[in-house]
Amino acid sequence: MIIRNVRPWGGETSDIVIDGDRIAAIRPHDRAAVVAAGDVDGRGRLALPSFSDVHVHLDSSRIGLPFRPHTGAPGVWGMMLNDRANWRNTDVPHADIVAGTLERMIARGTTRVRTYAQVDVDCKLEKFDSVMAAKEKYRGHADVQVMTFPQAGILREEGTVAYLEESLRQGADVMGGIDPSQLDRDPVKHLDIVFGLAEKYQVEVDIHLHEPGALGVFSTELVLERTRALGMQGKVTMSHAYDLGAVSEATSRRLIDEFAELDIAMATIAPSTTNHLRLLDLADAGVRVGLGEDGQRDYWSPYGNCDMLDRTWQLAFVNGFRRDDHIELALAVATMGGASIMSHSSPRVAGVGDRPGVAVGDRADLVIVAGETPTSAVMDRSDDRTVLHDGRLVADGLRVLAP
Repeated sequence: MIIRNVRPWGGETSDIVIDGDRIAAIRPHDRAAVVAAGDVDGRGRLALPSFSDVHVHLDSSRIGLPFRPHTGAPGVWGMMLNDRANWRNTDVPHADIVAGTLERMIARGTTRVRTYAQVDVDCKLEKFDSVMAAKEKYRGHADVQVMTFPQAGILREEGTVAYLEESLRQGADVMGGIDPSQLDRDPVKHLDIVFGLAEKYQVEVDIHLHEPGALGVFSTELVLERTRALGMQGKVTMSHAYDLGAVSEATSRRLIDEFAELDIAMATIAPSTTNHLRLLDLADAGVRVGLGEDGQRDYWSPYGNCDMLDRTWQLAFVNGFRRDDHIELALAVATMGGASIMSHSSPRVAGVGDRPGVAVGDRADLVIVAGETPTSAVMDRSDDRTVLHDGRLVADGLRVLAP
């Protein structure tokens, strides 16, 4: 396949040669060449790495269902109870909602997904099964990692651990944890279970952290200790963690340095809070940072539309970015930042000026989108998109193509 007449990361107009699942060559655009059968006409659009959503709850999505008023109570436990009370009350099978949400994400350019799958004594493995089925349905369109996730905590309801372990036996890719101090109120036991199961089944860890200020720092320090003691460098992600910058500048600097030392990644949803660790500081330190949409118009909030280009705009906005190189950093985080969390073989974002993912030898996971520059693409968010996964055309014009 040759992708003709595109501008990689907004650079010179080029033709990209695809061989198998890799970029084999990038050469100046041949204006005289005819677009052959099986080739892609880029029409002068931008060629960017496809998006990586590394923090999404496919299991609680309401994409495709009628809009409903928000009824959730404040706090993680209240929101979880709201989801528990409502998620079965639809005329559409849960598995169809999950698969439809993933399809919509792929159509808009996301071909790498790390999704939560809630496991607890209420839903047992029902939500997990739906997510695993969606992963299988679209295995040729996207890489999907499934995280077994104790949304209701691990210790509050007897029997939770058994369901978590069964999901790992059935193929969960990542072991999740959540608010070990604030929700379960026994951070040592919570993290012992999380890291113990991760070690037993040889999977990575992703800690969902909403805890405020000093409490969040305390839980994070426990995660750092375990990562170092168990030799799990490069295998731990902190998700949300949006109040770690609330304590002091010295504490923020220390945490960033330790994240870099232990290769602990961070997944952000571009929150509206002001106390998150600064993206520019994380990038300068070499910390892997990925982006996600979190919920998709679910029982937690009315936000989310399956479009990571929209969420890239939000990431730039909440960080106060105006310069092109900073907005392009947000785009690099939304694409290759998340890819480097899902696979260590993916090139990392190595600082503010780095634009990885569209070079000879890189995996041919690309989104071709209209825009004058990468920054204008983030601002305008055109629907004119063509999506490739592993060197195959998987979506065009916001429609997923058959395998």
